[in-house]
Amino acid sequence: MILPIVRRDVEATPLAPHLHPVLNRIYRGRNVHSIDELEHSLKGLTHFNQLKGMHQAATLLAETVVSGKRLIIVGDFDADGATSTSLCMLALRMMGFDNVDYLVPNRFDFGYGLSVPIVDVAKQQGAETIMTVDNGIACVEGVAHAKSLGISVLVTDHHLPGDTLPNADAMVNPNQPGCHFPSKNLAGVGVAFYIMLALKSQLQQQGWFDSQRLPAPNLASLLDIVAVGTVADVVPLDKHNRILVHQGLQRIRAGQCRPGIRALIDVANRDSAHLTSTDLGFVIGPRLNAAGRLDDMSQGIACLMEEDAMQARMIAAELDALNQERREIETGMKAQAEQVLEKLNVNEGNIPAALVIYQADFHQGVIGIVAGRLKEKYLKPVIAFAHQDDDVIKGSARSIPGIHIRDVLDEVNTKYPQVISKFGGHAMAAGLSLPLKNLEAFQQAFVEITQLHMSKLEGHQVLLSDGALSKDELSLSFAHVLRQAGPFGQGFESPLFDGHFTVVSQRLVGEKHLKLVLRDESVGEIDAIAFNVDLKAWPNASVSRVHIAYRLDVNVFRGQESVQLIVEQISEPESTRAENATNR
Repeated sequence: MILPIVRRDVEATPLAPHLHPVLNRIYRGRNVHSIDELEHSLKGLTHFNQLKGMHQAATLLAETVVSGKRLIIVGDFDADGATSTSLCMLALRMMGFDNVDYLVPNRFDFGYGLSVPIVDVAKQQGAETIMTVDNGIACVEGVAHAKSLGISVLVTDHHLPGDTLPNADAMVNPNQPGCHFPSKNLAGVGVAFYIMLALKSQLQQQGWFDSQRLPAPNLASLLDIVAVGTVADVVPLDKHNRILVHQGLQRIRAGQCRPGIRALIDVANRDSAHLTSTDLGFVIGPRLNAAGRLDDMSQGIACLMEEDAMQARMIAAELDALNQERREIETGMKAQAEQVLEKLNVNEGNIPAALVIYQADFHQGVIGIVAGRLKEKYLKPVIAFAHQDDDVIKGSARSIPGIHIRDVLDEVNTKYPQVISKFGGHAMAAGLSLPLKNLEAFQQAFVEITQLHMSKLEGHQVLLSDGALSKDELSLSFAHVLRQAGPFGQGFESPLFDGHFTVVSQRLVGEKHLKLVLRDESVGEIDAIAFNVDLKAWPNASVSRVHIAYRLDVNVFRGQESVQLIVEQISEPESTRAENATNR
């Protein structure tokens, strides 16, 4: 679907005298009002004590450490869960505590979160204290069961709470009622990092490190893990998250990252010295996630925790292979989904407010990615379902800006109770389960409620551009400037520019990507690539002039750097289209 390209209307007043005009335009367009908001040092973070429940959490963990009680960390099977679990395990060991282990529920056997069966497994492993990471806020029954077994429970999470909160001994979640922490966008790993800081402070006050003859650890050394989990979980990059990601990226670029992260970068054939926040999401995140999607997230955690570079490389290679398998499964499922949509006569002129896709043989671990791909193509909220068991299906939802998907599901559940078994999530992504027999009723309700929200967006779905780039700005040097200007990501979008170019050549590469050579009158020829193009529309030899929305990038080939435009949208200019239509 081709969206109108609208250039951001931004205040021209410079944020700082030394700031490049294009950077000023970019930051102003992302509602940065002061240069202080671009602070990247750790001193810009709000103190951990501002998180509700932090004192209780630190006290409970300190008591567990000092008394040597058995601690079991219960994580989630995605990249945020893996990084949260790894960070806590590593931090606790750095603090001299070894009576700790972790559990990650296998998605196919246990499902998400601190369930009753997972509590039983933790009990069998001798748990005296359970700490959840990236889950727990909705696990009312699981927490109650743990408490009945005499296990203390610390819930650490960032997901939106439901109407009932678990009766945990301590709970840290910036989104829980009564928490005034300024960033509501911390990922699970961000919350875990803050908790480890608080625990370190508590243990220092108690003289723990002196008694153990240990130096107080530098937890900032784990910020590479925090950066990976934050970007991979696609949480908005507000000021707090930008600081965490920037600090982690700096460590990765300087070669001061975990052996496992270095190995994941290497198997993807990327240069860690020039890694960007985008790479964290598209290179490292998917390889970690592949373990949880297809097998067991323990592999991803093992990679992040591994100290030996050779062993880390072996695990990373296994994760890379799993990711390739995930891609193949995803490709097949996406083709199936497209066939379903074709049968429903879904095209650009006939798209419902939301899409619900179900196939009996869909792979449960990949439905989120398929939903995301279809969302990107049709620019509608999408839910893809797969079987959880014979009677229950599990769905993964992906949404578009302006449609809070968790709130939509909440409205569906309120208006049509008994249709959804359970749900949870964020603005842009959510999960749910329901009986297969309820699928049709759910689909009707979901489309109905979504339509009410989509009607408010009509005429407002556009591509926001940061404007055109001049001859001097369409350069390798400025591309490097942009690479250092982030971190960019969800809610703090990568710079997007637009312009009109003459097409010199066009061809397909990798079966579905359009490689272009474009010409600008002031610049000359410049390389460009558009990924996953509509093969029904491109290549198109009749098109000689294009209007593109693009990102300025650095392409490295055989050690040589060159400017490359990453094309986000390509179309004929209106005038050219009209002229061609007349000539035909």
